[in-house]
Amino acid sequence: MAPEHFLNRSRYPVNEWELTEKIFDESDLGRSETLFSVGNGYLGMRGNHEEGRNSYSHGTFINGLHETWPILHAEQAYGFAQVGQTIVNAPDAKTIRLYVDDEPFNLSDAEMLHYDRTLNFADGVLRRSMIWQTPSGKKVLIRSQRMVSFAERHLAVLTFEVTMLEGDAPIAISCQLLNRQDGKDEYGATTKASGTDFDPRKTNDFTDRVLHPQTYWQDGSRSVLSYKVARSGMTVAVAADHYVAASSEVVEKTSIDGDIAKHVYRVQAREGHTISVTKVVSYHSSGGVPARELVDRCRRTLDRVETEGIELQFVKQSEWLADYWLRSDIEIPGQPAVQQAVRWNLFQLAQASARAEGSGIPAKGLTGSGYSGHYFWDTEVYVLPYLTYTSPRFARNALRFRYNMLPAARRRAIELNERGALFPWRTINGEEASAYYAAGTAQFHIDADITYALAKYVAATGDDDFLAREGVDIVVETARMWADLGFWRHGGDEAFHIHGVTGPDEYTTVVNDNMFTNSMAKFNLQYAVDTVTRLETIRPDEFRSMVARLELEPEEIREWQRAANAMTIPYDERLGIHPQDAQFLEREMWDLERTPPEKRPLLLHFHPLVIYRFQVLKQADVVLALFLQGNYFTADQKIADFEYYDPITTGDSTLSAVVQSIMAAEVGYHELALQYFHDGLFVDLADLHQNTSDGVHVASTGGVWSALVSGFGGMRDYNGEITFDPRLPAGWQELTFRLTLKGARLRVTVTAESIRFTVEDGDGVTVSVRGESVTVRPESPVTVDLLHHGPRTSGAPTQRDLRDNRRADGTLITASIPRSEL
Repeated sequence: MAPEHFLNRSRYPVNEWELTEKIFDESDLGRSETLFSVGNGYLGMRGNHEEGRNSYSHGTFINGLHETWPILHAEQAYGFAQVGQTIVNAPDAKTIRLYVDDEPFNLSDAEMLHYDRTLNFADGVLRRSMIWQTPSGKKVLIRSQRMVSFAERHLAVLTFEVTMLEGDAPIAISCQLLNRQDGKDEYGATTKASGTDFDPRKTNDFTDRVLHPQTYWQDGSRSVLSYKVARSGMTVAVAADHYVAASSEVVEKTSIDGDIAKHVYRVQAREGHTISVTKVVSYHSSGGVPARELVDRCRRTLDRVETEGIELQFVKQSEWLADYWLRSDIEIPGQPAVQQAVRWNLFQLAQASARAEGSGIPAKGLTGSGYSGHYFWDTEVYVLPYLTYTSPRFARNALRFRYNMLPAARRRAIELNERGALFPWRTINGEEASAYYAAGTAQFHIDADITYALAKYVAATGDDDFLAREGVDIVVETARMWADLGFWRHGGDEAFHIHGVTGPDEYTTVVNDNMFTNSMAKFNLQYAVDTVTRLETIRPDEFRSMVARLELEPEEIREWQRAANAMTIPYDERLGIHPQDAQFLEREMWDLERTPPEKRPLLLHFHPLVIYRFQVLKQADVVLALFLQGNYFTADQKIADFEYYDPITTGDSTLSAVVQSIMAAEVGYHELALQYFHDGLFVDLADLHQNTSDGVHVASTGGVWSALVSGFGGMRDYNGEITFDPRLPAGWQELTFRLTLKGARLRVTVTAESIRFTVEDGDGVTVSVRGESVTVRPESPVTVDLLHHGPRTSGAPTQRDLRDNRRADGTLITASIPRSEL
């Protein structure tokens, strides 16, 4: 499917710097609320309409604000996760209700003469413009805008403006701070997301009150609500100032209780008159600070905005985003639909990570409650590469969050009878929250994923300070876990094995010698050896401190090296492929071609034990290892592995398409690479997995960047060496992206014939193009001729042909290929 056809373009026109909705459609409120969310990594507001009467799921989220609950296992066993964690809705400041002639404005039944809603990627503001013809024939222009500030972490600004275009009428605008209990509004109406069918990708529902009122008061135009979370003990406060401008006299009425604060503005509006209300809102939260202290913090934020002025907040927002796009933008001339979708995805990454300081990056960002707001390994493998090479400070913050989780990870390792640290598969507060251990805790690869992300960050930034003081603790403790988890088998050549684990593919669980896990563990162990050895040389004081702090013995380092050298990486000589695990090839092949679309995804229609008996993948597993650890595998191995696994990969996970795109490009399936890229690019915009209503798939948005830079741009970073082997899709004029490498910003422009490097900021950079070193200096761009510059490093043919078909919605279904044809 062509990219311009993934969306209804009469409703969502193509614009390279914004997403606009021209038609209101109540049938997919969940998707539109997600697509038009605004946030900054700390605070997120779903794209609910201000009136609050039409909603799939009201949502205002604060990163890390969660409730805990006891996990009730049908059959208990030692070491099972005991306490679940779920993100909770913060008090909602978005609600602004409108009454004209005492008639409520309701999008569901209103006669709309005009409707336009736009999320602008350049200034980060959500704007809405509508013309409502009332039942009595009057015409009302309604404009609103919403901004969650990147520059001010705890700030949001919302504006609601009403103009009488034809006729006179009394107008009332009710601005509210509202704590919705059990998904209901103040009138008891339930949002459309409630009562959903079973789906483990969604969130948990609470039947008891979660937020307990602490202090609440009003003072003039300011309202304050604060709460304590029932079980977790967290606290949250919200405060709002209201600024009113009108052509006629305004009467204000206020009221407040523990769950709602109202400022109602009434005006007798004549034709041509306008009334506007601006809400300046501040949120603060804490793991235990008293609510009254958070109220004081909110007051300081609002007082500062009052002094600086509201307009300055929009200026700072534009300046922040201008700097963000300067180092992050990807340009694809001649592909406007792709360009729009790429920028939407990159904007989501900013909204999920920019101000997540002290917290992780949830799988859904702050756009929905899907996956209960948990942090997964997705962040380290899919999101941190983007942050590392474009916004390294954001990556550092995410890695420090993992460092602060080390005490809990050490406790978890002890529970599982291991040394070192075992990070949780899914969590908010650092404790394992996955009740299903087979596809959760057994994913030990999380340890290596975190070390992998840390290694890439340190190599790209040269941040040895972070490595020496904190990062090395992660490296050592994860290496200890692998050395203890694995075991030696002697007989002929000695070999190091890791049994009883689950790889990224959750359709195959608790296996022996999972290829991805072992490959990543090998990397983890080797990196630990190299790191402590290097620190002893370059940072002897920090090295000695680390040795004392972690009680590190020289024998441990020798054991890590021995285990890394002898790590078992399964390989089948007969088929010439790497089995996903030691027993994978013994299983029966699932017939995907005869599996009807209504039985997808498999996890919602088949018992796990049914799925586990077959060769069928939820997502790329071996293929992901080929990308992350590609320097360990030959070109022929990559081709053979891709051809074996791609046809049996369902793509039921949104993590899969982008990785399949990268490796399809590398091994020569260029058309397939572009198809997979489109699937990843539009996974949320076109709701290809039918669950965008629960929030943006943030890892997939990070994977879109990797598919462009590492797939089509051919960039790899192995052992700190940046190399390029581009594979621009047919029909694309060029691809331009930026990389930040040790403080220097490098612009890379790829065409079918050449690759051009320009240092936009900082010192010179040395990279490699198809095996040849290239040094780029400021004001001295370098262009490399690709047509006469050596063979591709992959050694793959220019174009291969892997058969595929597609569903009616354009998503890819890979069909089984007889092994004889491989």
